[in-house]
Amino acid sequence: MADEGLVSHKRDPIKSSVGNAAAQRRRQHAVTVGKERREALMRTKRLCRVRVSGDSDDASPDDNDMMIEEDQSILEAQTSSAVEELKLAVAHQGKGPTQKRVNALRELRRLLSRSEFPPVEAALQAGAIPLLVQCLSFGSPDEQLLEAAWCLTNIAAGKPEETKALLPALPLLVAHLGEKSSLHVVEQCAWALGNVAGEGEELRNVLLLQGALPALARMLLPNKKSTVRTAAWALSNLIKGPDPRAATELIKIDGIPDRIVRHLKKGDDELATEVAWVIVYLTALSNVATTILAKSDLVEVLVEILDMSTSLQLLIPIVTLFIINSRIFQEAAWVLSNIAAGSVEHKQLIYSSEAMPFLLDLLSTAAFDIKKEVAYVLGNICVAPAEGSGRPNVILDHLVNLVRGGCITGFLDLVRSADVEAARLGLQFIELVLRGMPNGEGPKLVEREDGIDAMERYQFHENEELRSMANELVDCYFGEEYGLDE
Repeated sequence: MADEGLVSHKRDPIKSSVGNAAAQRRRQHAVTVGKERREALMRTKRLCRVRVSGDSDDASPDDNDMMIEEDQSILEAQTSSAVEELKLAVAHQGKGPTQKRVNALRELRRLLSRSEFPPVEAALQAGAIPLLVQCLSFGSPDEQLLEAAWCLTNIAAGKPEETKALLPALPLLVAHLGEKSSLHVVEQCAWALGNVAGEGEELRNVLLLQGALPALARMLLPNKKSTVRTAAWALSNLIKGPDPRAATELIKIDGIPDRIVRHLKKGDDELATEVAWVIVYLTALSNVATTILAKSDLVEVLVEILDMSTSLQLLIPIVTLFIINSRIFQEAAWVLSNIAAGSVEHKQLIYSSEAMPFLLDLLSTAAFDIKKEVAYVLGNICVAPAEGSGRPNVILDHLVNLVRGGCITGFLDLVRSADVEAARLGLQFIELVLRGMPNGEGPKLVEREDGIDAMERYQFHENEELRSMANELVDCYFGEEYGLDE
């Protein structure tokens, strides 16, 4: 592990949570609610706002105003009207009406792509799903297939009940992943399936029964980056469990282990990030996958990325891989704790990633040294540097959800430990809970976990700093008037 001087410098945000104002950074603006929602969607569900291909000539002329936020009621009315136009176009068969169907689909797709909150409910109530399924029929022109799949992609990015509405379309979306389909159609169908898989275990099981796993796995074999990137993201949603069978099935597909490592090593940061999350779920869920990948040069590639990459999005799954696959990789948790000590956006990136469930689990189950490093990560994402001097500001959403996740017990274990640094860290986080939890519920939560007893053990402790911290917290939050208002 790095020398203590470096660790202390990087970790000032959490270490200064009880009165120490040294090395404070200028507070950055908090992330807006809309941006938080977008970032959360980036790992599970993703709106499609532009064509799946990165080619410049794929953008439609009428997409130039895609980012304009429509008045929702107007957008919903336009969407209902667009579905009615699609009904009329679908009702007319033959070559002549083909362009009418494409135009009607394009208009519906445009409306489902223009807003951060697409009018999915209006489209469903107007009867869009049966029409879109019909437009996915084999023998349809590629442009029609692409527009229909795009509409389904954004419907699947909606609420759970809206995503489940795609059940009749799933067999055709899987079927269009076949080798005879055009690349644009394949990528768009994979995107739609990735959104469906991101909804939860029930729909993942449906997709697995319908053959989505081998179909998506085939998309990893070519070298076209956009294809592999979309497939890797969809696969990470599909195999994330809790049943490990999908992960084991994926790693056993011929050529997949070598191709995964190759894309991780040769791909750009965005592609490598998606592939890294696939590896996270493979190794977290399947011993077979871990054994197979361990025989490759995966570890060397991971170490090289950890040493060289400056991409935060890529570092998080790489560090997560080290943490969940070997409890001796203390350096990995240390790297993540220093990322968490950065800006508010860095903290938000970790908080909204799949690393969080692993970190919460490690706080309770890991060896002591790893547990302490993980505690730095969790503590750092809960505080934002103060302006000027004084205590850092609590990032309330982060703190509340970590506490709901059961982290108080893990931090109190640190308070009870004989390690001075760990005890200090535990007390600092308990201070955040006591002063930061809404409605004054912090003291009751700490008391429920026998936190008063844990702090009172320092009443006559030989370490002056720990003694002062613990006594101040007990006096301030559990003094003579504590509990009198009940």
